[in-house]
Amino acid sequence: MTQPVDCPDRAAARLAWARAATGVAELELTRASTDAGFRSYWRAASDDAASPSRIVMDSPPDKEDVRPWLHIRELLEGGGVRVPKVLARDVDAGFLLLEDLGIDTYLQVIDDDNADALFDAAIGQLLKLQALPCPADLPAYDEALLARELRLFDEWYLGRHLGVELDCGELEALELAYRRLIDAALAQPQVFVHRDFMPRNLMPVASDPADGPAVLDFQDAVCGPIAYDPLSLFKDAFLSWPQARVDTWLDRYHARALAAGLPVPALARFRRDADLIGVQRHLKVMGIFARLHHRDGKPKYLADVPRFVAYLDAVLPKYPELAPLAAIIDRHVRPTLA
Repeated sequence: MTQPVDCPDRAAARLAWARAATGVAELELTRASTDAGFRSYWRAASDDAASPSRIVMDSPPDKEDVRPWLHIRELLEGGGVRVPKVLARDVDAGFLLLEDLGIDTYLQVIDDDNADALFDAAIGQLLKLQALPCPADLPAYDEALLARELRLFDEWYLGRHLGVELDCGELEALELAYRRLIDAALAQPQVFVHRDFMPRNLMPVASDPADGPAVLDFQDAVCGPIAYDPLSLFKDAFLSWPQARVDTWLDRYHARALAAGLPVPALARFRRDADLIGVQRHLKVMGIFARLHHRDGKPKYLADVPRFVAYLDAVLPKYPELAPLAAIIDRHVRPTLA
């Protein structure tokens, strides 16, 4: 029988492993954070000043195998990307002991004044990540995966969350929009893609700011469209910026990527690519947030859906071929936000 992450037996096993891994018998664990999956993170600390704080990642093997995380971590570290250091591991049990990078991610510390500097540092890490060759075992962001992600929008957000049944004309229109988004994604230069490169998954490294930010939550990496990660960075799931600043940052990324020898297209084409892959991501995330609520009992993410509708509002009017998608948003989604 599957046990939840925080059941007493799992908690006892986690604590016993952490004490053995650190050699600190009186060590205690306090929750550091959770993510949208089944992993949880625990800060391991004791009263002994000589014992540094550490983080225990708990990834229950029957729910979320830790091996993909470790595999991608090694690839990133080999390419010079700053990732959390692994100090001890028990892969079969699903426990890792990691360095403690602090309590704040970019999401907590970024503001109007420091955003330029923090995003410049993030772009530096992203360029290293995108320069990595895609290994043969890295999944492709192919037609099947792109389509499966888009289906989350109509299956989970429209269907399950809003109870909408699209008529035949709407279904045809949505399929055509999906086809255009998929074709645009597949036509982009393909590189190593983190797939969730956003402030919540970036950590300032206090011990050496020039070494950071550290990159987190990379286990779902794929080989896919070059505009995906920069778009995700600047059109975040939990934080919005004025479009003029987003445009400036995208241009800055493009110039640095070009100088680094990455296969970015001409700026106008890159901007279009970023817009269209953004639409794909925004629809997908709305579906994921609905699934987190209805399937996983995590309702808080739905509060950020209006942010994604605003992102869509900024892009869809620029592309007449996506007008039928805009009509579906207007007819079925916008009234529910009011």
